[in-house]
Parts: sequence; structure tokens; C-alpha cells
Amino acid sequence: MSALKLLSVNVGMPREVDWHGKLVRTSIFKSPVFWPVRVATLNLDGDQQSDLTVHGGAHKAVYVYPSEHYQFWREEIPDLEMPWGMFGENFTTEGLLEGAVNIGDRFRVGSAEFVVTQPRMPCYKLGIRFGRPEIVKRFLQSGRSGFYLSVLEEGQATAGDFGRTDYSR
Repeated sequence: MSALKLLSVNVGMPREVDWHGKLVRTSIFKSPVFWPVRVATLNLDGDQQSDLTVHGGAHKAVYVYPSEHYQFWREEIPDLEMPWGMFGENFTTEGLLEGAVNIGDRFRVGSAEFVVTQPRMPCYKLGIRFGRPEIVKRFLQSGRSGFYLSVLEEGQATAGDFGRTDYSR
């Protein structure tokens, strides 16, 4: 068992943005919330995916991004402000890196229980969020992808919650 801390819960609703002269619907713009958030089977209250053919669903209900990666990106792109949620993550965590988790690992944060389902494969909308199309390639090459979770037990999560991981399955 190892501990993790939920530093930020981030949510966002779909919006249309201009990207190279075209309107694109995206939900990558997430903002931190500072109250308990209901965790449901398909997403968090106040959060919604824009394109359910590639985002969301039961196997991608919650996206986790380790806070430890933010320093790397702040050094890579020093002219860009990077608040929690910048990568479109729902949970910004501390103490849980990609190399320490496997598909099938379970953990509890707040009163909700989760299972790791897959790493993130970014789409061009990360480029929209960063205002730089090349970030998608850099993101993949960095090995700092974060990962998706399924919700095993609905509940609530709040920034500041500590979680426990269980790799014993």
C-alpha cells in the first residue's frame, strides 16, 4: 500500500473554441473546485466530455495527472502559466506516478473507489489548451502521460483528500 494526496479536483464543461479558423468543441479546459465533488460512474459532477467516441465512458471516467510532472513542463515552457488542470486532468495528485501503477490497480480517494484502466493518449486538443500543436508530440515523448480510471464505487472526492492504493488485487 502507498499513499497519495489529491491536490486538486478539476472540472469543465464543453466549449467551442477557434482553432486554426475552425470551431472545435472541447472540454480540455478544466478548473479546480474547492468543495466535495460527486464521483459518478461516467464522470464527476460539473464535468463533461465533448467527444465520447474518444473521451470518457466507463473506462475513462476520471483522468489523473501527477503534480510531480508540472515542474518539468514549467521548465520546458517557462512562458506559460500552468494551473492545476492544465493537462485536462480531473485529479491532480501527489505520490502516484505512472511507473508505480499498473492497469487493474485499485485505490480509494475520499469515499469513491477507482481502478486504473489505461494510460492517456493525447489528442490534438492538448495543443489547443497549450496554444501549441507540437505539445502533443512532446507530451508523448516525455513519458509523463497520466492515466485513466474507472469508478468502482461512486462517492465524493475533495482536494486535500488522502487516498490509499491497493496493488494486491
